Amino acid sequence: MNKPPQAAGFRLVLGYITPHRRVLLAVLALLLAGSALSLANPWMAGLLTASVMGNEPPALGTRALLGLWLGLMVLGGLQGFATQYFIGTTGERITAEMRTRLYQHLQALPVGYYQQRRAGDTLTLLSTDAEIISGFVTDTLMQLLPALLTFAGAFLMMAWLDLTIALLAVLFLPAFFLAMKLIGRRLRPLSRAWVDANSYMVSVVEENLGMLPAIKAFTREGHEQARFEQANRHLFALSRQRLRINATLAPAVGLLGGLGLLVFLWVGTGHIESGQLSPASLVSLLLYAALLMSPLRTLANVYGQVQLTRGSAERIVEFLGQQPEPADEGEIELGEVRGQVRFEGVRFGYPGRAAVLDGFNLEIAAGETIAITGRNGAGKSTLAHLLMRFADPESGRVLIDGTDIRHCTLASVRARVGLVAQHVLLLNGSVAENIAYGEPAVSRDRIEAAARAAHADAFICELPEGYDTVIGDQGVRLSGGQRQRLSLARTLLRNPAILILDEATAMFDPAGEEAFIADCHELLHQRTVILITHRPASLALADRVLKLETGERADAV
Repeated sequence: MNKPPQAAGFRLVLGYITPHRRVLLAVLALLLAGSALSLANPWMAGLLTASVMGNEPPALGTRALLGLWLGLMVLGGLQGFATQYFIGTTGERITAEMRTRLYQHLQALPVGYYQQRRAGDTLTLLSTDAEIISGFVTDTLMQLLPALLTFAGAFLMMAWLDLTIALLAVLFLPAFFLAMKLIGRRLRPLSRAWVDANSYMVSVVEENLGMLPAIKAFTREGHEQARFEQANRHLFALSRQRLRINATLAPAVGLLGGLGLLVFLWVGTGHIESGQLSPASLVSLLLYAALLMSPLRTLANVYGQVQLTRGSAERIVEFLGQQPEPADEGEIELGEVRGQVRFEGVRFGYPGRAAVLDGFNLEIAAGETIAITGRNGAGKSTLAHLLMRFADPESGRVLIDGTDIRHCTLASVRARVGLVAQHVLLLNGSVAENIAYGEPAVSRDRIEAAARAAHADAFICELPEGYDTVIGDQGVRLSGGQRQRLSLARTLLRNPAILILDEATAMFDPAGEEAFIADCHELLHQRTVILITHRPASLALADRVLKLETGERADAV
């Protein structure tokens, strides 16, 4: 049976507390010491009042009492410093660990997961949601026990000084909890809506940054500005609603507390007149009553934070519950291979869509160059994704040299299969860093050799700083053809036995495509090559051309 979201969220929070329980217990001890020091202040105020009025001579003189009180204040300051330091450090550590866990899961999820979601949702998980959970643990949860101790201590001291006034204080508690329930009941759905709105706004920004050239080309700046402003206004409206509720909770509790103090003062004055209470005791009593209100305000804030944290915890639990890409549980390390590829009865479909491949069969001989053509959506790129195990087939098998790759480790499969895609993904780093992306520790000689093999060395040497030239986000400082050659060099550096060129000439003009094809002839004879293309010129590279029609067979052209 699946755990309800609330229970799963609570277990998530506990999971991040456990590794730091010793530090958090030390912080809790400091907070409890702070509560004890705060309980001493009203008592000291009563003693000083009695000393000044001369009604009840204290055991210590007035100056001694002042010195003692100063000592308590110094201890309180040191306690506050230590508490804030350790809470802050632990909170940042919990946030960092949570981000690491989320990022680890982010990388384990299949490509299809991100094709169905906004990037801003994931960015919000790593930033806002992680910080909300961490803040709840260190700033909210840790304050509960000290607040309860302060409340209990203040009540007991009030009862010792005047039982009637202490009992009156208890009568105000139902009104407090009723106010907290009525005002705060909208916080939970509102908190989740705020997190979702923040995620959407981040998504709009992230999307616009990626589409900036298109936005300018189609003069869509005004439209995108309006879209961002709409998202920002919605987030602002939700923030105001949250602030309005949170701002109402504490003053409502304060108003009830103020009314209580007035009632206590009225009753206490009568007790002084009747001789049941001394003025000095009334001073202590009122200060304890005021101290009693502080935990109540804390509890009011805790209620709001719990609702906000629930929303973030539910989002994180939902994210961590997403199925990772095919588990790397293979027992076989795929070593050096000849490059024979076979698809046997493969069926595969994307979520919510009909099967792209259904009973698909295809055999590619080692060292063969095969071109696969067909209409959009026929499953050509899906074949590449299955061969690299970005996804596994629902039924059937994909084999390399007769070995079912589902039984092989992901790392060993992807080391034998290289992909040069139509949409080149590059780092905002140097040319050398991009070529060495899959082999970070590789020597400069091998980087340059891979660039020469991809016929990229000539244009790289013409760049301002050669291989050390920074190429910008997604290689924005390079032409489409240059980015494609850089992607090919990056793939060739790993020397894969099987090479997939998925619309690899799409970014070239006809002359550039001819040059690329001429340059690739020697490369293609050294490995098994799968050309996924619509362009007739690229077909000249192939030993065999197949047209993918129904997802069940590939017909020779």
